Amino acid sequence: MYGDPATVRRILTGLGDTWAVVGLSTNERRAAYGVAEVLQRHGKRVVPVHPKAETVHGEKGYASLAEIPFDVDVVDVFVNSELAGAVADEAVAIGAKAVWFQLGVVDEAAYERTRAAGLDMVMDRCPAIEIPRLGVA
Repeated sequence: MYGDPATVRRILTGLGDTWAVVGLSTNERRAAYGVAEVLQRHGKRVVPVHPKAETVHGEKGYASLAEIPFDVDVVDVFVNSELAGAVADEAVAIGAKAVWFQLGVVDEAAYERTRAAGLDMVMDRCPAIEIPRLGVA
């Protein structure tokens, strides 16, 4: 349900190519860093969202989703489950088309709210795993 293949495919191929990656910093040891690199290799624009607002992979960072001055298609969430619901609510507020909670990030109430607001959502999945598994680019 939270990782329906049709929804995963739609997010990866049909909703647009601008991904805000919440939790992305210059720390190369963090999963967000590597996943963002994979997304870029597959044609996605990756926008770092982190309190430090660092430039990562050549893209200017922002301290919050609300500070991004252009449309975001997908919000990819690399924060713990306790904080993820608030990020999903922010994604709805900025008009994103989809929210993606990474492996281990689960908030069923946030999932229901986000879906009720009309956004696609995937939870407890990783696009760097799903891209090759589904053969999408």
